Amino acid sequence: MEEGKPSYFNLGEFRFESGEKLSDVRVEYRTIGEPSLNDEGEIDNAVVYIHGWSGDFSSVKRIADLTAPGGALDGFFVISMSSLGSPGSASPSTTSLGDEFPAYTVLDMVNFQRQFLNERFGIKKVRGVIGTSMGGFQALQWAAEYPDEMEFLMPLVTSWRTRGVNYALFSYMNHLIESDPDFVAGRKPGRALSLSSMLMYLYGLSREYYSGLENPELESAMRDMGSEGELMDPSDVLWRNRAAMNHNLEGKLGRIRARTLIFGVNQDQYFPPELDTIPMAELIPGSELILFDSECGHLGVNEIGKYGEIIASFIKGDSE
Repeated sequence: MEEGKPSYFNLGEFRFESGEKLSDVRVEYRTIGEPSLNDEGEIDNAVVYIHGWSGDFSSVKRIADLTAPGGALDGFFVISMSSLGSPGSASPSTTSLGDEFPAYTVLDMVNFQRQFLNERFGIKKVRGVIGTSMGGFQALQWAAEYPDEMEFLMPLVTSWRTRGVNYALFSYMNHLIESDPDFVAGRKPGRALSLSSMLMYLYGLSREYYSGLENPELESAMRDMGSEGELMDPSDVLWRNRAAMNHNLEGKLGRIRARTLIFGVNQDQYFPPELDTIPMAELIPGSELILFDSECGHLGVNEIGKYGEIIASFIKGDSE
């Protein structure tokens, strides 16, 4: 596979929690590193990276310092997929189904990845799962529902439930889209998609970051994000938001048996540590928590490479 380029694989059939089924289901993915085999011929060094709300397979670049030669994940077979519902893999926009695409849940997103690993690589257990933001929703659900399928878990800037401002943001985006006259008339709601993207942008970085911009700079950045938002497919957004809004692992985190290292950013407007990462760490048995400062707020996850030695030690401790 060409460096940085995706590969594709089709699942024969995928069954949703609802009971609905799809055949010939596409998965977009990228791998980094080489697989190693145990005595039974099974891959035993796989680590899965799961991207956030607006990402895809290429979002694995966020942990590039960890996957680089000498990094904490050097020597592992890192697999990054575009999640169920994200363009590239099966979604409303990349199938012929559009708004007839089955509604899906975070657990469906997890099972989509699990089935791919099994059908494509014969993998039934991974060394670890790393999930960022909405990818963290999936990583946590995976560890809670299937506690014997991973050895370590790294949730990054995420939470075990969707509440408060996060729920309101997803809901408001959907209201914007569904009430747009173009959407009602069966056309692409460009204005609503643009406004939705602007709204999300205002929470992605820290309040300090935005205060440091001159007003014309902020206006320009908002317009740029609005232009990017117009490129999204409305059904992709609606379906993904509904899955996120229903994310709730209340009472399930105690099931997690994987060694867990949680990262949170003190200036994260989506997942403030006092509301999300700190309580989550208290609910996951034996978990470790690292909080750090970043003017980039939620996007401070891109600085995770600074903690490479800690992550390497965490992973090594898991293997001893």
